[in-house]
Amino acid sequence: MLQTKAVTPFRLYDSMRRAKCAFEPLVPGKVGMYVCGPTTYAPAHIGHAYSAIAFDTVRRSLTFLGWDVTYVRNVTDIDDKIIKRAHETNQDPLAMSAHFAAEYNRDMARFNVMTPSIEPKVTTHIREVIAIVERLIANGHAYAVDGDVYYEVRKFPPYGKLSGQTIDELEDGARVEVDTRKKDPIDFALWKRAKPGEPSWDSPWGKGRPGWHIECSAMTVTHLGATFDIHAGGKDLIFPHHENEIAQSQGADGEGTFARYWLHNGFLNFAGEKMSKSLGNVFNCDQIAEAVGGEALRFFCVSHHYRSPVDFDVQVIDGAPRFFSLEAADRSLSGFYTTLQRIDQFVGDNTAGEGAVLPEAEKLVPDAKQALAEDFNAPEVVAAMHAAGKLANKLLDEGKGIDKQVRRRTLARLGKDLRAVGGAIGVLTQDPATYLRERRERLVKAKQIDVAAVEHKLGERKAARAEKNFTRADEIRRELAAMGVELLDTPAGTDWRIADAD
Repeated sequence: MLQTKAVTPFRLYDSMRRAKCAFEPLVPGKVGMYVCGPTTYAPAHIGHAYSAIAFDTVRRSLTFLGWDVTYVRNVTDIDDKIIKRAHETNQDPLAMSAHFAAEYNRDMARFNVMTPSIEPKVTTHIREVIAIVERLIANGHAYAVDGDVYYEVRKFPPYGKLSGQTIDELEDGARVEVDTRKKDPIDFALWKRAKPGEPSWDSPWGKGRPGWHIECSAMTVTHLGATFDIHAGGKDLIFPHHENEIAQSQGADGEGTFARYWLHNGFLNFAGEKMSKSLGNVFNCDQIAEAVGGEALRFFCVSHHYRSPVDFDVQVIDGAPRFFSLEAADRSLSGFYTTLQRIDQFVGDNTAGEGAVLPEAEKLVPDAKQALAEDFNAPEVVAAMHAAGKLANKLLDEGKGIDKQVRRRTLARLGKDLRAVGGAIGVLTQDPATYLRERRERLVKAKQIDVAAVEHKLGERKAARAEKNFTRADEIRRELAAMGVELLDTPAGTDWRIADAD
């Protein structure tokens, strides 16, 4: 009999049911997940990163729980915004979009966002878009007029079940575009007739291009099937984008098809305000990565539940942003990496073999699985990691009353599990020495530390210690402390770091 891999069952909050529920897969042990990716017309900003990190954490969590995940994240590479920006900057729309798509992937890699299993682009799925639109026209859910094709919303009675919007609210809302050619003002575009100079493709209705919403319907059915497990995206996409996806896909394939569960991440707020260019709080990914390193943003994000609104502490001082929330996250990460480095130095190549470890060291992995199996509760995982790190530092600092081999095995276990659990939420994936060196370089630059002067004083101190002039050695330590430098006397010699205050 074929043996399937053991998986940990999990619960998730489904936006459609508006409640937590147990996940039941279409295929045992497998999860098919679609995430709305970027519309590539500008550099990626912190809002893009926050959403990408949220669902990458879900993906990593599922893998950690034993599930085989097919993760599809699309690229919208043709859209009204892309065409408008290309026209404003005198660029070819498709070339500009390809440039920003490559930049987006580079930026997301900085935040430990994994490459999708499949990354479909709209422009390579035009045939699939046309096929769905043809089915919708054939079954009476859509109609063509003057080269455009519209979805007839009133032909889909369940419309609004995800967002809670009603037809009456749509009629009264300011979102409705006025177009006298529509049968009803609330109908939305599936195919748009080409305007002069726009990219276009041949279709049964003439040259044109897809509407925004139909693109995702085409890519989901192509790569995950008419019915699949999980659809995810930001809360701002619930209406109209996700609502329209449901209407299109179920209009084409029947009610009960399309996504079986819906996940939506919370908003990132700045002093209670949403991110907005008018408020000056839109920060690009490269700004953040250069200021505090990509993993600091990752750690900040996973320290909050993916569904919760998150307040982000940043202030612009003398024209430059200070990311206080991320600086705090960076300090926490530094503590973890320092602990891992100490564990590695203590354990070395000898893990003391197989055998018992302290019972407290056996809790991290099961606690992490329990937290992630309850709607991907990454903050509880972070808390469990802090407890494990505290135990490790205690064992490193003192081993009185503990068998030496048990102590060594326990520390080896803690180091291994911290890395495994960290990887489940996308942190602690670097070599500790590399992280700590790069962090020191960032702080040296930010605080304008004279590295040559530091190295000179370290040489003086080494000479003073060799001469047993410990008074002078202590004076040099104080001089370095006044410069903002903290010394670290390790078995491998003296190292240094920047003493960054909270």
